[in-house]
Amino acid sequence: MKDLLRLRTSLTEDIERALNDQIKMEAEASAMYLAMSSWCDRNGFDFSAGYFKNQSDEEREHMLRLFKFVSDMGGRAVSPDVTNVQVEFESFKSVFEQALQQEIAVTQSFNRMADKCQKAKDYVTFTFLQWFLKEQIEEEYVARRALELFEVIGEDGTGQYEIDKRVPKIKYEDTYE
Repeated sequence: MKDLLRLRTSLTEDIERALNDQIKMEAEASAMYLAMSSWCDRNGFDFSAGYFKNQSDEEREHMLRLFKFVSDMGGRAVSPDVTNVQVEFESFKSVFEQALQQEIAVTQSFNRMADKCQKAKDYVTFTFLQWFLKEQIEEEYVARRALELFEVIGEDGTGQYEIDKRVPKIKYEDTYE
């Protein structure tokens, strides 16, 4: 019976585990961005608070997209536990440094998963992952540009206020299509 149940999915156990790990990573990213939003709100960075709230929502959507794919493929999608979310940050700039580090880690995770899919000849999942890989171009770009504002504008005087105002205006123009 167990073999018959396994036939209902074309996902290998390794790929299914990797997808569930990514579901957890996206849930943790959503929680982290929400904590960043709260920190910014408490510290008077209203525009950045809204930006990070939107980022949290987007990461949750990514988690749900992965969750649905695993379920649609007949796999077992796992709703992850998210604990020990950091709620305090060293500085306004450190919030953005952590955001960029998080996005780079997510990109690396998707790259490793795409590599596993190619090695397993799971081209259905590989094709599904292409949307996320393309999305990560935008995610890293925006995080990098936000962090660069600290160097360009500086934090002295009204610098942090100016940075806060500009963060939600950063847009990625996809010139690949």
